[in-house]
Amino acid sequence: MQSYKLDPADIEKVWAGIALHTTPGIPEFMHPVIALTTAGVEVDVLGLTYERYSDAVREAVVAAFPRTAAFKEDIIQAFYEGIKHKPETTFGNVKADVIADKEPHFHRGNFCSVIRCSHWHG
Repeated sequence: MQSYKLDPADIEKVWAGIALHTTPGIPEFMHPVIALTTAGVEVDVLGLTYERYSDAVREAVVAAFPRTAAFKEDIIQAFYEGIKHKPETTFGNVKADVIADKEPHFHRGNFCSVIRCSHWHG
């Protein structure tokens, strides 16, 4: 088995791409690896820019990286399985929608309430 030495700068780019891929409007102005990570997630999971790619290109990608027959529901369930035990981490991000979809009585945090309940006057 061949071993590879990764450049710490490359590791940081990949980490930033993963960390920022749910932050619209920022990754596209960063290093291409970070921007590409976001663009890939956006087309793969959300279908954004789907129409920019020909049927042949989309079919080639799916042939190389097959999707489950129920990919949309499967990925929502996978997101849920990853966060259901830590709902507080969904504050301010799209995963709150996932928990709300799976748990009808879920009460998400509200950014405006946090501001209003601050100890500061005014």
